[in-house]
Amino acid sequence: MDERKLSKLLTEVQNGQRPVAEAVEILKSLPAEEMGFACLDHHRQLRTGRPEAIYGENKSGEQILAIVGSMLERGATVLATRVAEDKAALVCRTFPAVNHHPTARMLTANPLAADTDRVRGEILVVCAGTSDLPVAEEALLTARSLGQPVSMVADVGVAGVHRLLRRHDALRRASCLIVVAGMEGALPSVVGGLVERPVIAVPTSVGYGTGFGGIAALLGMLNSCAPGVAVVNIDNGFGAGCMAAAINRL
Repeated sequence: MDERKLSKLLTEVQNGQRPVAEAVEILKSLPAEEMGFACLDHHRQLRTGRPEAIYGENKSGEQILAIVGSMLERGATVLATRVAEDKAALVCRTFPAVNHHPTARMLTANPLAADTDRVRGEILVVCAGTSDLPVAEEALLTARSLGQPVSMVADVGVAGVHRLLRRHDALRRASCLIVVAGMEGALPSVVGGLVERPVIAVPTSVGYGTGFGGIAALLGMLNSCAPGVAVVNIDNGFGAGCMAAAINRL
């Protein structure tokens, strides 16, 4: 349940369209749902503005299917990350309303409605290279599912910095930027030196052996000389999307 649905329910009670006892039963049934293998937090969106998300790694297809089904039954926003192809296919066959995003390894449905009166502007995802796209798309789809306007510029890493500088106007127009890069992780520092907006840096595990699975990029971003750059964990596009949505929400 989100704030709009709660307001609608209370208005119906106020106007005599719904009995108090019925509203109480609806509210009692919502906070948490015990499923044995999971406990769904149906009030998370009401408390935090972000719905319960499903981390698909190491969950079985049947478990993801059951969780998604329960969320769809309540009209909730579905946001599942790290979902393997076979598990995604199972969910989409059962629930055609669910969208599969193969590159991002995500499932989505019922995104929050965009409320232009409650956002500061548009979030921009800046992706260093094509190999970073899975993480960049995870960030983009997360922010979009949370009702945020968001776009992306891709393949603008520092190996050809002229590609980034051509996008300077787009960088400056953005209200918040998510910058995704692997290898040495230099791109967020460059972007941070060009804009006055918050920059959320996302290190990826893309790179050769001495990148240590993204640790080199993570340390490079943490040691950025550009102020105003914050860093999330390696490959955490979901976390970056949630943070950008929180920053962009009035």
